[in-house]
Amino acid sequence: MRSIEWKDGRVRMIDQRRLPHEYVMVEFDDYRGVAQAIQEMYIRGAPAIGAAAGYGLALAAARSGAKTREALLSDLEEAAETLRRTRPTASNLFWALERMLRKARDEGLEDVGQIQEALVAEAVAIAFEDVEINKRMGEHGAGLISDGDKILTHCNAGALATVDYGTALAPIRVAHTQGKRIHVYVDETRPRLQGARLTAWELMREGIPLTLIADNAAGYFIQAGKVDIILVGADRMAANGDVANKIGTYQLAVIAKENGVPFYAVVPTPTIDLSLPSGAQIPIEERDASEVTHIGGQRIAPQGVPVANPAFDITPYRYLTAIITEHGVIHPPLEEGLRKAVQASRMVGGAS
Repeated sequence: MRSIEWKDGRVRMIDQRRLPHEYVMVEFDDYRGVAQAIQEMYIRGAPAIGAAAGYGLALAAARSGAKTREALLSDLEEAAETLRRTRPTASNLFWALERMLRKARDEGLEDVGQIQEALVAEAVAIAFEDVEINKRMGEHGAGLISDGDKILTHCNAGALATVDYGTALAPIRVAHTQGKRIHVYVDETRPRLQGARLTAWELMREGIPLTLIADNAAGYFIQAGKVDIILVGADRMAANGDVANKIGTYQLAVIAKENGVPFYAVVPTPTIDLSLPSGAQIPIEERDASEVTHIGGQRIAPQGVPVANPAFDITPYRYLTAIITEHGVIHPPLEEGLRKAVQASRMVGGAS
């Protein structure tokens, strides 16, 4: 299930706001529309946002009226700045834009037409690589899942959060395919309910056994011994292994540590930001108050109530049992392992 693709010179993506009730594909032929789609969460999840940013810059190139290489590069910088402002936490957004701009600046591309063609090819390559990365993470992560395991996950880190296949759901998919008898507890994930709307929908489509639970019930299930392993995704990971993920992840990690439950982050290397020493430097997006005061368009809170709505929190590296990447499972010391994983991706020309 491709969450986003390039087709006939346009960007097509699933409008995830309308799931699980409607499966609708929307199309954009201008980078500003793609930027709006990222901001308004038509598409979400760090890898999918990265792919959308790549496609958005390809659209900017294709629709530019520039006649010279220099004018086109100026248009691309303007488009990239618009796309950068959409979601400040997701590392893949900035990684994909920088990769696209490096391609555009390639001195071997001498004219406007060559740059335009190269950027479409680069955006398609980013999307293709994401799928392959996710499948490799699935294989590595499935080795940590035993027959009969009960797995807890938070938010949506499945095919919808990526181009296809998923991050935290990838090991679950592989384990299920291998015939392991697993059961997934799905946090609803307030305030936008990505677990209830999206993860539950994905798992039900594939026949993977699941139980949807309220976010504040997770501690009960962990303490009661009903959870054997926790798998989460990531929107950005610092060099020391601190991870920014959907709000509510940190409390899960603390409860898991207290109860001796392994806690794994499934993180593709484009999500690893070695420029940040720790999670303290990761910007946390603050989203609109209406996400908290309303559910399904219906107000649930008093008019005028003060609201804080951080979209992510930071889980310190010490709460992670290990990190699952496309290059294998990284155990502490995490900093050295993360650096080696990013270097390995650079060597194969893939993810950094």
